[in-house]
Amino acid sequence: MSDPEALGTRLRHVLELLEGDVARVYVEQGLGWYRPRFSAFLRHLAVSGPCAIRDLAVAVGVTHSAASQTVAQLRRDELVTLAAGEDARQRIVALTDRARDLLPVVNAEWTATAAAAAGLEAELPYPLTGVLAALEEALARKPFHQRIAEQSPSPNE
Repeated sequence: MSDPEALGTRLRHVLELLEGDVARVYVEQGLGWYRPRFSAFLRHLAVSGPCAIRDLAVAVGVTHSAASQTVAQLRRDELVTLAAGEDARQRIVALTDRARDLLPVVNAEWTATAAAAAGLEAELPYPLTGVLAALEEALARKPFHQRIAEQSPSPNE
């Protein structure tokens, strides 16, 4: 896959490779039901305590919609509970005992994954974390939609 025009496909492929191997660590530990994306949520809740989905989304760095979907999965897997907040629209997320029991495994995997990522990055010709930060900054300055629109012919041409 060396086609620069397939940027989205290539990014998804790399993400699938990375997430798939992290998920495999959990499978090897008998936790095949556990999803790697849960870890950031559980780790934040372990440190911060119960919080609103909106605050959890900001802390983890995902959209409110993505956080709501993940929290729903965490609830189905009995890792969090939901309670009404001060506002009827607000939902407060809290860890369950099951999640607290998993935290040592989650934290060990997180530490091992961070070390493996640092080792991988050391093999690359450019620091991946720097490239991703620069990419996010560039997209914040000018969204990709705008960049595409600037390359598309206007309907009157």
